[in-house]
Amino acid sequence: MLKDITLGQYYRANSVIHSLDPRIKLVGSLVYMVSLFLFNNLISYTAAALFLFFIIGLSKVPLSFMLRGMKTVIFIMVFTVIYNVFMGTGTVIAEFWYFRITYEGILNAACMFVRLFLLIVGSSLLTLTTTPNQLTDGLESLFSPLKIFRVPVHEMAMMMSIALRFIPILMEETDKIMKAQIARGADLESKNIFVRVKGLLPILVPLFISAFRRAGDLALAMEARCYHGGKGRTRMRVMRLMIRDYISILILAAYLAGMILLGIRCKGFMEYLVPELQCAAHVVKNWVINLF
Repeated sequence: MLKDITLGQYYRANSVIHSLDPRIKLVGSLVYMVSLFLFNNLISYTAAALFLFFIIGLSKVPLSFMLRGMKTVIFIMVFTVIYNVFMGTGTVIAEFWYFRITYEGILNAACMFVRLFLLIVGSSLLTLTTTPNQLTDGLESLFSPLKIFRVPVHEMAMMMSIALRFIPILMEETDKIMKAQIARGADLESKNIFVRVKGLLPILVPLFISAFRRAGDLALAMEARCYHGGKGRTRMRVMRLMIRDYISILILAAYLAGMILLGIRCKGFMEYLVPELQCAAHVVKNWVINLF
């Protein structure tokens, strides 16, 4: 299970996406996430999925490696789909006990599943193609205007960078502790959920102790190197926008404009399509009633 967590991991590859400016990737990720919430129809989500797969192909990150991270959130996605299917309102297709399946519920469940899938994969692509140091520099550069209002931008970016660095370290530490407890006879693979929860207690205590010890060592190391925040600090590599970055800005602008135009056109198309689908739902409902 721990090996399936891809959050915070960096996949080393020689690709165009890896070489982009981190500020462009941060803005691009934000634009893509916003585009997923602009419209609620499968046609727009299909266009967003095609764009995402195109970017994944350019990044040279294996899709199988990215999909491994979906195993940790599959329960949330399944629960969301089931809730939308059985708790929706609208044209009833089937009904039993307190639950009823509606046409609008199925449509919302499908849209919600696709939206969550694209949102998780799109956000993980940012950390897979950008190192924590690049993320820190990009965030600090983007939020640098907030320094006028005395917002500690550098400190906030540094905390995020440290948190991302600690994710793989803590996962490795957790894996070592779990193997040590299993060697001592702990039952961590039992089908009884209460036994598994009880077996996690001897893992959490040494994990927290190890995390606090590492945090203390890191604080001492920063103090020994005379770290006093971002004031007066310089960078070894100064970020400058290259030609590929300007081209990516144009691609992002074209994608956002295309999504807006597609959503407007799809809105009129869906207004024509919804009555037809509702008629089909009535036919399916009558067929189910006659069958049972």
